[in-house]
Amino acid sequence: MPLELNKEIIKIKNARVHNLKNISVTVPKNKLTVVTGLSGSGKSSLVFDTIYVEGRRRYIDSLSSYARQFLGIQDKPDVDSIEGLSPTIAINQRSISKNPRSTVGTVTEIYDYMRVLWASIGIPYCPNDNKPVKKQTTDEIINKILKIEKNKKFLILAPIIRGKKGEYRGTLEKIKKEGYVRVRIDSVIYDIEEALNINIEKNKKHFLEIVIDRLILEENITKEEEKEEKERIRNSVETALELGDGVIIINFTEENKDVFFSKNFACPECDFNFSEITARSFSFNSPFGACPKCNGLGYLQEIDKDLIMPNKKLSILEGAIVPWQKIISGEGWYYRLLQEVAKEEKINLNIPISKISEKDLDKILYGVKDKLYKVNGYHTSFEGVIPNMERRYKETSSEYSRKDIEKYMRIDRCPLCNGKKLRKESLSVLLNSKNIIEVTEMNTKKAILFFEELKDKLNKTETKISEKLISEILDRLNFLNNVGLDYMTLDRSAVTLSGGEIQRIRLATQIGSKLTGVIYVLDEPTIGLHQKDNDRLIKSLIDLRDIGNTVIVVEHDEEVIKSADYFIDIGPKAGKNGGYLMYEGNFSDFKKCENSLTSDYLFNRKKIEIPKKRRGKTNKFIEIIKAEEHNLKNLDIKIPLEKFVCFTGVSGSGKSTIMIDILAKALLKKFYRAKAIPGKHQKINGIENVDKIINIDQSPIGRTPRSNPATYTGIFSNIRDIFANTKESKIKGYKSGRFSFNVNGGRCEKCKGDGYLKIEMQFLPDVYIECDKCKGKRYNEATLEVHYKNKNISDVLDMTIDEAYLFFKDLAPIERKLKILKEVGLGYIKLGQSATTLSGGEAQRIKLATELSKKSTTKTLYLLDEPTTGLHFEDINKLLKILHKLVDKGNSVIVIEHNLDIIKTADWIIDLGPDGGDLGGNIIAEGSPEEIVKNKKSYTGNYLSKII
Repeated sequence: MPLELNKEIIKIKNARVHNLKNISVTVPKNKLTVVTGLSGSGKSSLVFDTIYVEGRRRYIDSLSSYARQFLGIQDKPDVDSIEGLSPTIAINQRSISKNPRSTVGTVTEIYDYMRVLWASIGIPYCPNDNKPVKKQTTDEIINKILKIEKNKKFLILAPIIRGKKGEYRGTLEKIKKEGYVRVRIDSVIYDIEEALNINIEKNKKHFLEIVIDRLILEENITKEEEKEEKERIRNSVETALELGDGVIIINFTEENKDVFFSKNFACPECDFNFSEITARSFSFNSPFGACPKCNGLGYLQEIDKDLIMPNKKLSILEGAIVPWQKIISGEGWYYRLLQEVAKEEKINLNIPISKISEKDLDKILYGVKDKLYKVNGYHTSFEGVIPNMERRYKETSSEYSRKDIEKYMRIDRCPLCNGKKLRKESLSVLLNSKNIIEVTEMNTKKAILFFEELKDKLNKTETKISEKLISEILDRLNFLNNVGLDYMTLDRSAVTLSGGEIQRIRLATQIGSKLTGVIYVLDEPTIGLHQKDNDRLIKSLIDLRDIGNTVIVVEHDEEVIKSADYFIDIGPKAGKNGGYLMYEGNFSDFKKCENSLTSDYLFNRKKIEIPKKRRGKTNKFIEIIKAEEHNLKNLDIKIPLEKFVCFTGVSGSGKSTIMIDILAKALLKKFYRAKAIPGKHQKINGIENVDKIINIDQSPIGRTPRSNPATYTGIFSNIRDIFANTKESKIKGYKSGRFSFNVNGGRCEKCKGDGYLKIEMQFLPDVYIECDKCKGKRYNEATLEVHYKNKNISDVLDMTIDEAYLFFKDLAPIERKLKILKEVGLGYIKLGQSATTLSGGEAQRIKLATELSKKSTTKTLYLLDEPTTGLHFEDINKLLKILHKLVDKGNSVIVIEHNLDIIKTADWIIDLGPDGGDLGGNIIAEGSPEEIVKNKKSYTGNYLSKII
């Protein structure tokens, strides 16, 4: 039956968003639909900017006017009509928090359930002697108080409010009525009348305790007095325990030190007291659970002596201490202070620092405590170079100053919590002999086994308390496992996740929510996924469909395309040459569509050729010795140079660990003094065979709308010079800076040259809306009056790379850079396109084009992490030609890749595995593609054998 006659459809009529050419499309509901086409052909414009945006807009319009004011006005996409829309959820590559505190566990909410589980049935152990901690009786607490040193002042406090927001006026009134005369609010003691008159900010967290008694245990008292003293303490303790729900605080007033006593838990041997064990005790985002030294980050950022003193042959006055070079060159306050310190401490500032004793050097670096020096008639202390930098780093509001100091910092594991993020009390609560962080360090497969075993070991009461919690945790872990993330650990930072991993985590979360009647739109969920795991991903998409949802996927992967119920192809090319509906219908009939590049590649009318001859042997290698970072099993890895080399293997097998964490970081540190610490390995041989390293990853080219391809590649400087040299500019006295949107003068001052206004959404990602003054043009009216070839600066930024190439064809410096951008398949993107709208693959190709436009040394090592991300077969063909051209010039190209079309053209493959996580980290096979297919242990070889 024709789809148009079926009522269960989404019908889009005349869509014109971006480059879409007035297309009308029908999408079946409760089916899996794949939308494909060249990069920039209009796939995302149809799926995300039309279907998803309109679905979201209609949902927002259904909310109250109060709710809508926080979500902003959503523009209607340029389309005549869309019928049959349901609530729409986008699972794309950029929708996860990049907060360093976010982990896989927090994003999936598994960690939230775990926190409640450990708080409910976890067994606390003393962190000092590893013995189980039991509850304290009232008599035990009283006896410990009676052992307090004589003549020492202390208070007995009853905690009422513990870190909660509010004004608490009613609570204070109640305390007054009950006859208490003093309270402590946020560590300050007040009379109750005084407390009622202070302004307590209701949006801040507060601590409130009632002062039950003020005591001093006196010496040499009679038995009668001792009896009265004990009775008074008993009454006070019992009252405090009743008011404080079993918890009291003893405050030693002279030291202002608090000691907690609890009827809940305390160690009988060493008197270690646990405060109340709740879910927030296991949160590294809360002061109740976070390690006090690193504040729950697990690492510390500290000034590195080697980074501030890289050349030990220089003296201090010759600038050996790099961040103080300007101070040494002047005659200012710090210079005179340094001279005075050197004079008093008898330190020679003129000899190389390698000859200064460690004790004297520490005085310069860390200061001299409790000593004053006379400078210009004033007596002052000397805090030292490193404490001075650390203080300025904490106090400065300047992003420039902060980044400048960060150049001299290293990131180290926190010595107090050993990277575990939590307080020692929280880490001492165990379940099945494991603390909560030890379980988050397990991969998904191991975590599932842990919770399955835990269920069998619980008694009836514990089972009743934890049954639902464990069920929720296992459900979510199984969903992660089913989408190919069995190698993932729950403590993995969200910052380190690839676009594909982010999508699959969100996909697992959505499957877990079991919503029905929803339209899900996904953006290339196969990114970063080995062919071995594709089947599991496809099954997850089908499961999402089968529970009653519509699933629309933008995808280039052949297996996903063939698994779809319905198929839409957009093309024929990219940018202004795309945006046409090439085909819609079943996959089997797509073969007849002969004017589609997608059809040409899928049905072998066109293909990516296997090289007729691989490059011969080389005597130049880079060899990594004894690599042990993460899951690597003490590997020796020999990488041939002047070849096209592919690292392959399932997700989590160790590819990125070798190429990014060890090789890239080690070479960047050697060549460019980068501060990142390389992964664990013994040494790297053969570095002398390389004189330049270019690591091209998928991180954004910028994090705000201000960054764009023109600024990143340097083209914009040339364009500004051209506009500054026009007749109009010379008459008005405009210089090149007038055409910059980063400085005052020519830019629109409302949006500060962004073209968009940022709306902070508190707990949601920031939203950018078009500036209503300049209408997104970035510049003021006077600047836009200057024209070059009848185009103003905003018109030029709005051109695609293809359009700009023709426009600037006669200008060699610009033409050369634009040509390379075209060659890497980016002719469809705009010069001024915001960095926030570029995919990881687009950002990577912009970086590649920028590097290719620079002069090559022919001993350059190029490292690329999945360069085929977001690429159509035709775009991959273009990219391969460029990468092989680089190798032909004598350079070396190493890529991490799952795409078989890239792998089959490699000179050398290093295949890792056999699986991910703990089951990976071994070299399974290495050699040419023809040699890899002969290895039966290699998953990559098995799939490669089908196309070679």
